[in-house]
Amino acid sequence: MSGPAVVVGGGPAGLMAAEALSAAGRPVLIAEAKPSVGRKFLMAGKSGLNLTNARPWDAFLAAYPPEARSVLEPMLRAFGPAEVRAWAEALGQETFVGSSGKVFPQSMKASPLLRAWLSRLGAAGVRVRTRWHWAGWDAAGALVFHTPEGRHLLHPRATVLALGGASWPRLGSDGAWAGILSGEGVPLSPFRPANAGLRVRWSPAMSRHFGAPVKGVRLTAGALASRGEFVVSRKGLEGGGIYAVSRAVRDGARLTLDFFPDTDRATLASRLARCRPGDSLSNRLRKGLGLTGARLALVNEFARPLPSDPAALAGALKSVTVSHDGPLPLAEAISTAGGVRWDAVDRNLMLLARPGVFVAGEMLDWEAPTGGYLLTACLASGRWAGSAAAAWAARQPISRR
Repeated sequence: MSGPAVVVGGGPAGLMAAEALSAAGRPVLIAEAKPSVGRKFLMAGKSGLNLTNARPWDAFLAAYPPEARSVLEPMLRAFGPAEVRAWAEALGQETFVGSSGKVFPQSMKASPLLRAWLSRLGAAGVRVRTRWHWAGWDAAGALVFHTPEGRHLLHPRATVLALGGASWPRLGSDGAWAGILSGEGVPLSPFRPANAGLRVRWSPAMSRHFGAPVKGVRLTAGALASRGEFVVSRKGLEGGGIYAVSRAVRDGARLTLDFFPDTDRATLASRLARCRPGDSLSNRLRKGLGLTGARLALVNEFARPLPSDPAALAGALKSVTVSHDGPLPLAEAISTAGGVRWDAVDRNLMLLARPGVFVAGEMLDWEAPTGGYLLTACLASGRWAGSAAAAWAARQPISRR
């Protein structure tokens, strides 16, 4: 088969690349290994689909690590938060701004948006083939797929690879493509967990708090800080507050918790000093400071032995070091760092080692916190790669295959 552009991977980046190619007048085929497209997209929507973030532009851009920010910026300027909202609303999904600037569809679900998107792509002539497993290229440069009907070769005029990172392998993002690209001479960075929970070996006393949310705590690791909510789980600590600082923790920074971020040490010490001399330490924390439940349990877990002196105790509560065993395994992370290095692609996201092959989404070596940043950059890079692939295909001679 010759002529159409091929998008390998049916996640958000791949679907957006297909949309950009189709809008440029290119016939498009999407090849997806799983039985259906958008599986991780649907999983992300189970807790409310966070499409993007409406924070001011400088704050939005600052959420991306410095090493990737300069490369992603033109893509995000071309298709950023405002464009994502307009795109969703053009698909019949009204949006609203929630807490911390997070933007959601009114339905809070991914499935209506995905159905409308696939319908529009289908009406534009985009074809989808599922259970097509990409196996690289043959000696003649054809894309090789293992399909239910057997081995299949494609000779596209342009290809976009949007195969995801290495988290959530059961949904398709298994990183198996890394071996193929490495064999082609494409420089890669090792996969690492991003937006991952932390493993903690809890004492038996913590079991009664499994599943409890923790609010009102400031988390700090290196240059990163968060006031987000997190959860005490059987495995450790998980949730948005942890994910926001997980990059620094993964890279070796110490994680500390401030259980009273809006109260200074002197005020805390004064409140503790007013407690009755005969009160136990737990009663002083509970009665004097209102520290109860999972928050008190975390203090007891990580900060004991606690000092009895009010000033020293106040200082301890403002900087509790979390003892942990590192991030949860890669397969349990929300996303991944690592992948195709930026020096492996040109400004159009085309592989230098494979002209005519473009890369988008989590395959590239970048990461971002949850809160709309991940999905926005996946969509933006998919659109960027798809547009560049369309321009490339238009310049290529018609194949006689």
